[in-house]
Formats: sequence, C-alpha cells, structure tokens
Amino acid sequence: MRYLIAVITILMCVKDIRSQTYEIGPYIGGANYIGDVGSTSYIAPKSLLAGGIFKWNRSKRHSFRLSILHTSLEADDKNSDENRRQQRGYSFKNEITEASLGIEYTFWEWNLHNLKPQLTPYLYTGLTGVFTDNQYVDRTNRIVPGDNKITAAIPMVIGVKGTLNTNWVLGIEAGARYTFTDNLDGSNPEEFDGGEVYPSFGNPNTNDWYMFVGVTLTYTFGRKPCYCAF
Repeated sequence: MRYLIAVITILMCVKDIRSQTYEIGPYIGGANYIGDVGSTSYIAPKSLLAGGIFKWNRSKRHSFRLSILHTSLEADDKNSDENRRQQRGYSFKNEITEASLGIEYTFWEWNLHNLKPQLTPYLYTGLTGVFTDNQYVDRTNRIVPGDNKITAAIPMVIGVKGTLNTNWVLGIEAGARYTFTDNLDGSNPEEFDGGEVYPSFGNPNTNDWYMFVGVTLTYTFGRKPCYCAF
C-alpha cells in the first residue's frame, strides 16, 4: 500500500510540474586561484567572475541549481609571501568557463509564496564541469596556454539569501572549487604530455583550487508549488 501511495505522490508532482517555483538572474563577483604559483591567500578575489544562475525550488528546504560562470584566473609569484616563489618569478593567466549543477540546502524554511520577508543561510554542492586550457613552461621560461581541455570540480559554497519583495531575491555567497587537475597553472604538464616534453614544478600531490565570492539577484516566477517529498 505504501508503494502505491508513493507512486501516486510522484505522479501528482509530475502532473503539476508547471506549477513549481523558479528563480533566474545574473551572478557577479570575484575569483582567485590557489595552487603552485602566486599568493597562497585563500579568499582574495582578483578576477571578475560573471554569469547566470537558475534555481528550481523543489521544497521549502532545498532547490536544484544550475549556474554558468566565466572568469580569467591569474597569479604572479611576485605577490607571494614565499621568497622561493618570488625568486622563481612565474606568472600565468587561464580562462575558465564552468557549468555547475547541484543542490542548494537552506538552514531554515524558504517559501517564496510567503508574503513575509525571508532570510536564510544556505549550503550548495554538486558537480562542476570546467572548460579551460592546459598550461606549460616554454623555452623562454614563461607559462603559456596550450590546448583546451575539460575537467571537473567539486563546488563547496556557503551563503545567505533574502527576499527584497515577492519577486526578487538577493544572495551573497563565498565558496571554493576543488578541481580534478593540477595543471591550471602549468605546474604539472605531465597530465597531457606524459612528462616527456615540458618541465614540471611545485607539489604534484595537490590539485588546484579556485575560490570566489559572488552576489546573485534572481527573479522568481511560477505558481504556488506542490512541495512533494524528494
């Protein structure tokens, strides 16, 4: 009997899918890289980060979220606090375009059809696809871009959001992307050349990260949802 009830509940959700509540809007902020080149400060936005975000508020406590963002990560050893890096003198710039899909979980109930002002902290995680360039150290001892590549990253985000009125939501967040590559900065070209052509440097046992802070302003639309439990 309980399985029949579960199936009926799911069918009801599918039938009324048009009545769910959505959010869409711009995302703007700043990003910085953490790896084998430049400063080791964790949150020190240096590059402009911009894109868009879409949310499907699936219940009062969670929503499915998609974002597409672009930034240009850069770092310079002269900005490092480490003498070894300052003497080495490497610098690089790498274009990053990412698409991130995951779940946003609110600490308190979030119901956009409640006319009262709302404010809640939230967490976000999921999976991020990253379109970027391989990097390598050329014969002039400069880090330069090579071929394009696609890699993945794990997003870890904390933020707070609140309603401005019944149609607009303002959010502020900070987070990190743990990437599945150690060559955003040219330190580990072995990932694409097998270690036979270009020199490597830095710590090969740690992957690269990039951090960011951002602001979202989303417009809400859709009729009052049926918050089914999944």
